[in-house]
Amino acid sequence: MKKLLLASLIASSLVGCASVPMGDPQQDAALKTFAAPQGKSGVYIYRNESMGAGVKMDVSVDGQPVGQTAAKTYLYKELAPGKHVITSAAENTDTLEIETQPGVLAYVWQEVKMGVLYARNKLHLVSEDEGKKGVQESKLAATK
Repeated sequence: MKKLLLASLIASSLVGCASVPMGDPQQDAALKTFAAPQGKSGVYIYRNESMGAGVKMDVSVDGQPVGQTAAKTYLYKELAPGKHVITSAAENTDTLEIETQPGVLAYVWQEVKMGVLYARNKLHLVSEDEGKKGVQESKLAATK
């Protein structure tokens, strides 16, 4: 009976569809032109998978909340060039340290993995080509 309950909980967390506040469609379109900010760095944090769709994941940069991701969403943040720590919280908490350059965009893929009670996550710094493709497959979530 316990195994059935656990399987049911896992299935419901992976199949349901979480929603997060969405960003402005015009801003979404503008960000998908991939124009780097002058003198600053731009970071896209995207989640282009459907797995774990029932789970929202909190994202912060340098300890400051940026927003939440859900399936097929992304967040965008302009940063001062230099070292930054991106943190993502789900069933687990994962961190990724990146070093950004002025006028350069960075792309972080928030991989979703099966967890014990709900989805887990892993952050990866990816190439420009892979990052642009992932962002194009996603929609802008609202930032804080």
